[in-house]
Amino acid sequence: MSTLLPVCLLLLSGIGGGWTAPWRPCTDLLPLDFLSLVLPEGGAALMGVRMVQEGGARGLQWTGPPWALSFPASQIFINCDFFPEEFSIVVTLKVSRVARGKNEYVFALVQEDTGRLLMGLRFSQEKLHFLFLGPGGLDRITFQCVQLADNRWHTVVLAMSGHYATLTVDCGVPLDLVHERPFPAAFNTKGSRVYVGSRRRWKGLFSGLMRQLVLLPGSDATSRVCPSTNPSLAVLSVPQSLLHLPIKPSGNDALMYPYEADVRVTVGTQPPCRKSELGQLWFDTLKRGLFLCDGGAWLPMLQEKERLDYVEDYQDLYTNSETFDIEVFRIPSVGLFAATANRESKPGSGIYKWTDGKFEPYQNISTFEALALKYFTVGNKMFLAVANSRGAREGAQELSVIYKWSDRKLKFLRYQTLETHSARDWEAFHIQGEAFLAVANHRQGDSNHNIDSVIYKWNPGTRVFEVNQTIQTSGAYDWEFFTAGPYYFLVVANTFNGASTQIESIIYIWLGGMFQPFQAIVTFGATDWEMFQIGNRIFLAVANSQKLYRKGPSIYTLNSTIYELNMTTRTFLRFQDILTYSAVDWEFFTLGDEKFLVVANSYDGTSYSLNSVIYRWQGYEGFVPIHQLPTIGCKDWEFFSSKEGSYLIYSSATEPLSKVFKLRTY
Repeated sequence: MSTLLPVCLLLLSGIGGGWTAPWRPCTDLLPLDFLSLVLPEGGAALMGVRMVQEGGARGLQWTGPPWALSFPASQIFINCDFFPEEFSIVVTLKVSRVARGKNEYVFALVQEDTGRLLMGLRFSQEKLHFLFLGPGGLDRITFQCVQLADNRWHTVVLAMSGHYATLTVDCGVPLDLVHERPFPAAFNTKGSRVYVGSRRRWKGLFSGLMRQLVLLPGSDATSRVCPSTNPSLAVLSVPQSLLHLPIKPSGNDALMYPYEADVRVTVGTQPPCRKSELGQLWFDTLKRGLFLCDGGAWLPMLQEKERLDYVEDYQDLYTNSETFDIEVFRIPSVGLFAATANRESKPGSGIYKWTDGKFEPYQNISTFEALALKYFTVGNKMFLAVANSRGAREGAQELSVIYKWSDRKLKFLRYQTLETHSARDWEAFHIQGEAFLAVANHRQGDSNHNIDSVIYKWNPGTRVFEVNQTIQTSGAYDWEFFTAGPYYFLVVANTFNGASTQIESIIYIWLGGMFQPFQAIVTFGATDWEMFQIGNRIFLAVANSQKLYRKGPSIYTLNSTIYELNMTTRTFLRFQDILTYSAVDWEFFTLGDEKFLVVANSYDGTSYSLNSVIYRWQGYEGFVPIHQLPTIGCKDWEFFSSKEGSYLIYSSATEPLSKVFKLRTY
């Protein structure tokens, strides 16, 4: 192993200590609780606001003046003045009635000096309106037949991304709208103020009860609040003063709701545990555990940790032809998919959708001896990159294809072609808000393995990927991008230099707007790198496929190696060797608190029918084998989860059959 670019080691001296990120968004990418921002600490009274309990929950009621609950926008947009381009708004409210033809505001963003409305969320008898100031004036997105004024509690999630708006009420079926003009990418909030329950006027003042009002920058909050045991009161972030139940009525205790006791159980993500929560209970729905607050920390009372019991042969997935790669991904509001890179050009490669607990055929895309696939996003756009290893006809130029998801047609459509050379892998990643796509070019012609692989960069103006950097590689087979603190890394698996498979694979670090060599590691026909983290320890696992020198015999039984980032030497050092059989892929996954690696053993020199192995992390012992799975020509592993459970799927490079295994837990 050799070390390159010594200056990088000095830069990495911060690893394990206090890191300072080179870029930050305008606001923290965490739920921003508007009600907590406007309410006094310690439960003190606030003019014009009452706390009322109805229907088993507390809420705030406005009695005026309309400017009582407000705060400057600069209080949340701490790094710059721009509103997030993608965001969700979560509100829980209870309104008895709204007069016909009247609107009431949930919140408004108002220019302080002019009083001009910049943004607002309001509702009427049967409509919900989201308003924002665009380049051409005030734009309005209206959801019809939304009945919120029925004297019941409702939790509403509004997710915005470009042209698209999605409304979910009480964890029901999402309603999608496509707006003619997108939400502005640079929405300036400088000099503005957020008003909760009004737009700074008496007209439009909120008349009901409000329990929750949260802005979640950067993502759709629906998956964070749904499903819920009580959808109309689903929680993302509720002020502590509104969580305490009950407000005991004087006189007749029989009027209390039977579940309103002094001991309250919070369900969902971990709430704060302070002196005010002393003695309260929290049920963690993910880990299925019950915890008690001691005034400073949550103490486990009953906790069920998911553990792997055995692996079950679950589904035979018949593919169009032999499959060299498989990619599992989820399209928001559409579903879970698996795409297969198939050898035969007719009918091409397949896309399958998870339906009723199984993968079912969904779409075929045109490919030519496809070897790899990569699903990725740029902003609100969703893409699938295909690595083709030959041209559309004999002697034709090799063109790999990027497909773009169409929300209108609900399928992938051809979007951009890029010249590649027997491409083996695509890797997509973001650096400081910019999108990149790296291709591993394996060889040019039949024998030239020492060629350039290419890193492309997304051009927001032309809306295509353009060449950003070329890197000399030797039979490149895989790229793996990862971060360590504020540093960005890209490691290539070099397989063959024309004479030997015993060559150096290179780790690159992002410096000065480009990737530069950081460390070289000797590998043997490397086909895959897998980065994973356990606690604060960073690991890289390489899959070594064979030892070969010129015309000598190939050796397929050899060690694949796990390396760990050493904080003292600032380099990756050998951690563990694992005997493999022409390994071509590693996949890291977790179940409960347990960590696993599964290897794709593809060939032992005589047979493609081999056992691929699941290894479990055992701390000081490293990874130990626990399950052997019979596979045929195993090429790739993918881990995924659905509401039905957790699964592994592998692709076969020798048979038109992939297999899904279910991970049974206890």
